[in-house]
Amino acid sequence: MAKLKFQTLNRQSQSFWLLIFFHVALVAIGLSAALYMEEHGHIVTGMSNQIVWGLPHVFAVFLIVAASGALNVASVSSVFNKLAYKPYARLSGILAIALLLGGLAVLVLDLGRPDRLFVAVFNNNFKSIFAWNIYLYSGFIAIVGAYLFVMMDRQVSKSTVAGKAMGWLAFVWRLILTTGTGSIFGFLIAREAYDSAIMAPLFIASSFLYGLAFTVLVLAMMSSQTLSDLMPDEMVEKFSGLLVIFALATVYFTVVQHLTKLYSASHRDVEDFLLRDGGVYPVMFWLGQIAIGTIAPLAILYMRGKALSPRMALTSAAVLFLIGGLAQMYVIIIGGQAFPLKIFPGEKVSSSFFDGGIATYTPSIPEALLGISGVSLAMLIVAFALRLLPFLPQGAPRQS
Repeated sequence: MAKLKFQTLNRQSQSFWLLIFFHVALVAIGLSAALYMEEHGHIVTGMSNQIVWGLPHVFAVFLIVAASGALNVASVSSVFNKLAYKPYARLSGILAIALLLGGLAVLVLDLGRPDRLFVAVFNNNFKSIFAWNIYLYSGFIAIVGAYLFVMMDRQVSKSTVAGKAMGWLAFVWRLILTTGTGSIFGFLIAREAYDSAIMAPLFIASSFLYGLAFTVLVLAMMSSQTLSDLMPDEMVEKFSGLLVIFALATVYFTVVQHLTKLYSASHRDVEDFLLRDGGVYPVMFWLGQIAIGTIAPLAILYMRGKALSPRMALTSAAVLFLIGGLAQMYVIIIGGQAFPLKIFPGEKVSSSFFDGGIATYTPSIPEALLGISGVSLAMLIVAFALRLLPFLPQGAPRQS
């Protein structure tokens, strides 16, 4: 294989700077929204004592899950020795770190009192999965950073042993991280919509899909900015095939999750709520996750080369998969909280504190702005990194 060459983002068009300005504005607005909610309190959000994780948590978990999957391209090249993916390994690593930082920024700001994060760091309760995730997230950033150093340093990169070892460590750590994120919900046995061991593999499959979708969109954008073909026809086909596999895996685990609960009489109420009777949640599931986020992009990829060019089909499908991912996280996180807790199974419970009642939730504008700003922060980190260091592969000049 010819020696790989990498480049920084030296050329920036007017559209690039407009996009940077747009993301900077969104980050500033998101910070302002966080300060507004911090100043005025919970009352200005759509959250309540029943729904304590709102729309910002949907974006935060979505970005954290996607961060793990974004590293998949690097893992495929180093761990499984697929040399076709090696030119994208550096970009895969920096994108993974950026998405994780974007998700964690939203998470910390949404929890309130971000200054008290140090209390959680230095006073650990390892009976809580949240305490584990502090180390999983920080460890992920450190390991991927070291992985990038091994790939980019001229001397260290010559050692295949070091590259293989760091590749395996990053690969295993990202699986553990996504397992930990899924287990946040799987371990919450009080919530019937969450209580399931299938949540961990579901989140792992989802991470593969959403991480690769983000990678495809960044490569498409950088191709237009560098005026080079960063995704040859061969890679367009490979990425399309992987998206199909990851989408089908996500659907498979989703089906298993719901069929398992439907089989249990004690969980049929929550399944009826999420799939049929829950108002916005069945709509988000069937229309958002299944129709728009799964069937439509799979159909587009199937028709590539016929109704759409393979590249246009790939980027269009990637966008739809990400929309479906947000819908999936909304149903899991918000829908799971909206269904009432069964404090006394078999009995009807009611109180002035809304016990036994279905919780209502309408996202507020500040919540939405804070969540969206996490995506913009991740994209700004990627743009800054690409401008500073050679993360991008050198591609052939684009045909005019």
